[in-house]
Amino acid sequence: MMITAAQKYQNNQVTTATPGELTLMLYNGAIKFIKQARSSLAEKQWEKANQSSLRVQDIISELMITLDRSYPISEQLMLMYDYMNRRMIEANIQKDESILDEVEGLFVQFRDTWKEAILLSKQKA
Repeated sequence: MMITAAQKYQNNQVTTATPGELTLMLYNGAIKFIKQARSSLAEKQWEKANQSSLRVQDIISELMITLDRSYPISEQLMLMYDYMNRRMIEANIQKDESILDEVEGLFVQFRDTWKEAILLSKQKA
C-alpha cells in the first residue's frame, strides 16, 4: 500500500499536535462527517449516510473517553456529548436532516469556543 504525501502530512499533523489541537481536529472532523451524512441523505445514499453518522459517533466516543474529569465543567461536557451521541443515533435511524443540523450547530459552538481558548492560552504563554 502506497502512502501519499497528503496522508504523510495528515499523520504528521496528528502525531505532533497538542491535546488541545487534537480536540479541535475532532470537532472539525465531526462537522465534516455531519455534512457528508446530510449530503448522502439528500441523495438517498443510505449506506454512505450511515457510515458518516457512525464516524461522528466514533468521534463523540473519543471525546468522551479522553475527557479530563478533573475539571468542574467536565460533567456538563459529558452530558452534552452523551446527548449529541443519542441525537446522532436518532438522526441515523430516522434519516432526519434537522437533527444533523442541531448536532452540527453544537459542534460548531464547541469548535469555535475551543479555538478561542487555544488562542488565549497561546497569548498567555
